[in-house]
Amino acid sequence: MSSPQPATRRYGGKSADQRQSERRNALVGAALEIWQEQGWAAVTMRGVCARAALTDRYFYESFANRDELLATVWDQLRDETLAMVLRTVAERADEPALDQLRAALHVVVHHINAEPARAQILFGDHAGSAVLEQRRRQTVQQATDILIDLAHRFLRDDTDEATFRIYVLLGIGGFVETMLAWRSGLIDADADALVDHLADIGSTLSTRFLRPEGP
Repeated sequence: MSSPQPATRRYGGKSADQRQSERRNALVGAALEIWQEQGWAAVTMRGVCARAALTDRYFYESFANRDELLATVWDQLRDETLAMVLRTVAERADEPALDQLRAALHVVVHHINAEPARAQILFGDHAGSAVLEQRRRQTVQQATDILIDLAHRFLRDDTDEATFRIYVLLGIGGFVETMLAWRSGLIDADADALVDHLADIGSTLSTRFLRPEGP
């Protein structure tokens, strides 16, 4: 009969897994701060460890390399943004499709306006980083899938799904580029005016696909 395994040692009332999770979160938080302050290229293993007051050993405990850390930060911000949009739409589940779209645009645009440093992670310049360019493409496709799923119950019965997907891709891709231009000062509009413009474009793109409202 084998002897019982010793209990996991705890320090300060925390298990090894809890301490590792805290170190990982500290590294992600440090990377987020550096990225917001200086851009993704400034996020280095040594810089992140110094900011988090951890040694290199603990970096490799959680991440294989810098790209994995960058992808983790991106995924966290993407998931938070998409969750914010889904909550907003869910709160207006009984409203018309275009009203839901305007509400989603409003919450994202105002969030970017209120937290421009965080916005640069999803809507900044990622040229030179293959992992972030890949994440950007994947996020556009993911957002497209989500919007198509949300819109499905509002669509005309004869809607061609391939055509609708192309229009949604145009809308999502155009939105991302518009946010980049807005953040760069190339578009002179406040948040509310920008939402109005984007909602008008969304209405134009979707007119041929949505069922008429009312009896």
